[in-house]
Amino acid sequence: MATSETLGSIQLFSLLSKRDLSRLAKVTHEHTYEAGTVLTHDGRSGVGFFVIVEGKARVEVKGKRVKVLGPGQYFGEMALIDDGPRSAVVTAETELRCQVLTDWQFRPFVKEHPEVAWALLQALSRRVREYQDE
Repeated sequence: MATSETLGSIQLFSLLSKRDLSRLAKVTHEHTYEAGTVLTHDGRSGVGFFVIVEGKARVEVKGKRVKVLGPGQYFGEMALIDDGPRSAVVTAETELRCQVLTDWQFRPFVKEHPEVAWALLQALSRRVREYQDE
């Protein structure tokens, strides 16, 4: 289970109270993936939102490597928000330890915490701009 300190260090959740971080930590589960494991496939649906605790993950869009994510970064939120297919392939570059939230855990939490919804909108806007610049 994630600690509230770990989740609170992530920009997306940084405005949450200690109580809310504790509640969120209780519904996550930790999972470790071997290097080379594909966590998301573009064009396919997904039910997980991943927060990287340790390790690195490679993000590819349309076969092009666009970034490497590390501790404190996250992925998978877009498909949870719109029920659409994943927009990228995310592969563990190293052994990868993540806190995972399913959509049935994530959605109610975001609805109860508008500050998280606003942070998500800002993060999504940044990602769209990054992809447009490439």
